[in-house]
Amino acid sequence: MKQVTVAWFEIPVSNMERAMAFYEAIFECKLDRHQMGPFDMAWFPWDENGGGGGGSLVAFEGAYKPSHEGTLVYFSSEDVAVELGRVAKAGGKVLQPKTQISPEIGYMGLFEDTEGNRVALHSNA
Repeated sequence: MKQVTVAWFEIPVSNMERAMAFYEAIFECKLDRHQMGPFDMAWFPWDENGGGGGGSLVAFEGAYKPSHEGTLVYFSSEDVAVELGRVAKAGGKVLQPKTQISPEIGYMGLFEDTEGNRVALHSNA
């Protein structure tokens, strides 16, 4: 059967500096900022050959609006509790603590970022 995987995702932001600081603190990484015409983007680190999809924060007034509704992006994690533990200090809000989905699938957690987006985490442990 054919697989359908995520190739790229974009998380809308209204304040790029604030959003970058939040996600860099949560994931302890450096985002790479790019101006692509009218799009202000900050790319998450990723390996195009690593099998996972990449993504970006994106600001473009009138075209992107942060939202609590709509598509939910899940970031992979070694342990969901680690990133969730950084959320409040970085200015976000934990919406659902680490919760077991099932023994076979692992764990998930939800948070709200500084822009008002609902974002999820997944780990096997």
